[in-house]
Amino acid sequence: MKKLIIIADWAHDSLNCQEVKTAVEGFLKDNRGANITFVASTPSTIHTGFLMNQIINTEEQYGDPLNTVIFQNTDPRIQTMEGVKKAKGAEFIIVKLKSGMFLCGPNAGYDFSLVKNKIDLIFHYQGLDQGSQFRSRDLYARVSAHLMDEMEDEMELEEVPANNIPGLDDHYVGHIDNHGNIKTTMTHEELKGIFEYGNTVEITLNDVKKKALYVDNLFGATPGQLVIYPGSSGTKDNPNLEISVWRHFTEKNPTTGLAEFNHPRPGQKIEIK
Repeated sequence: MKKLIIIADWAHDSLNCQEVKTAVEGFLKDNRGANITFVASTPSTIHTGFLMNQIINTEEQYGDPLNTVIFQNTDPRIQTMEGVKKAKGAEFIIVKLKSGMFLCGPNAGYDFSLVKNKIDLIFHYQGLDQGSQFRSRDLYARVSAHLMDEMEDEMELEEVPANNIPGLDDHYVGHIDNHGNIKTTMTHEELKGIFEYGNTVEITLNDVKKKALYVDNLFGATPGQLVIYPGSSGTKDNPNLEISVWRHFTEKNPTTGLAEFNHPRPGQKIEIK
């Protein structure tokens, strides 16, 4: 049996997590020893996409992708401004990566955009786009369990082209960690040839404009100084950039990247000059 990692905008709620866990276990051939973990996202599909990409990077580097399934569910119904019937949302897809790992979930917004270059095959699973207010429990749990039990060949799947997944242009807040460090969707490669270490970079985020020093790590300047640097997310040879402030936590009012930009949210656009 494969392990299951669930990334969802409802995963902050322990009741939701337990209900989905129980539903998945109920569909497994043998639920003894089932390994199911949860990662909480927000209603931003960019946030969910960032989290999924980072978890995949870690699994492919240190884990066992052939024995891992990821199920994500962030579907804020951004495709419509009108009411929908039967809680209709985005179409459910199953994705096989080049590493052999399986992903599944609603193809909403940018949920799968940051892993587009890792995809081998995409399949549409019909009939899971409506019919429940809590589709993760009532509809998606069964599919997740079947993937854990390696039953994908027994499902009625329709292959679809990769252009069903949109690309992600521009730069955004991908995630904000518990230290207030802003992890961006921008990679280190994107600044090469434009800035050098020691340059000042103008950053606009959440209607706040600030100047940051471009350094090679969070601690590359002095305490209290806003910096932009290659962070701990992304790949080893091309990490994602982070924006933050090195502090000792002994300051009277220690600031963070989060505080410097008036508490932005994942998914907000970042402009760099």
